[in-house]
Amino acid sequence: MKVELFIPCFVDQVYPETAFSTLKLLQKAGCEVIYNPKQTCCGQPAYNAGFWDEAKKVGLKFLDDFSEDHYIVSPSASCTGMIKNGYDDLFTNTTVHNRCRNIQSNIYELSDFLVNVLKKDYFGAELVGTAVYHDSCAALRECKIKDEPRQLLAQVGGLEVVPMRDQETCCGFGGTFAVKFEGISAAMAEQKVQNAMAVKADYIISTDSSCLLQIQAYIDKHQLPVKTKHIADVLTSGWANI
Repeated sequence: MKVELFIPCFVDQVYPETAFSTLKLLQKAGCEVIYNPKQTCCGQPAYNAGFWDEAKKVGLKFLDDFSEDHYIVSPSASCTGMIKNGYDDLFTNTTVHNRCRNIQSNIYELSDFLVNVLKKDYFGAELVGTAVYHDSCAALRECKIKDEPRQLLAQVGGLEVVPMRDQETCCGFGGTFAVKFEGISAAMAEQKVQNAMAVKADYIISTDSSCLLQIQAYIDKHQLPVKTKHIADVLTSGWANI
């Protein structure tokens, strides 16, 4: 199966190791991965800020950078949700309407693709410790992803995933929300981290690097004994032990 890899600009610039983990996972699952180095942003920052004309220009480039012939997989529920939902506002009844619909039907967040398309949940990963899973707003509400990440994490050797209070509550990032409402945003991150520490978690795991950046910033500021990890990095942990 040929799969096109979409690496959001956020992952590319801040968490490139997660991009490589995604590539390794897809290859281990038997996929032939295609990566277009000309790809850039999906347009979500401009869209969320209300600059829809600018978002449309970026979105048109995205539609040109990817084909209608293959699955498109991304390690970001946020950007996947933008394409699946936000592009309805930008491209419905335009000259690229049909192309947009085809690409929307082809794009998947990583955990969704592994579990529901490839029907695979075991990758030989090992990570010793206790973890909580943070449901990102985009994964849960835009992509309708809840059970898939948990199914994958249940197969990681040595890892115990435990529930925490308000695990479906926003971490406070919300794109420009974290800038416009810094105090509220920081308090939401604090609540998320304190809930994780209350169950003695070693790791906070999620599908979205933007959430993890927000949470890790609070952890670093207060030098707390808990770490954040993207699910792609968890699923490629411990491979050297196999």
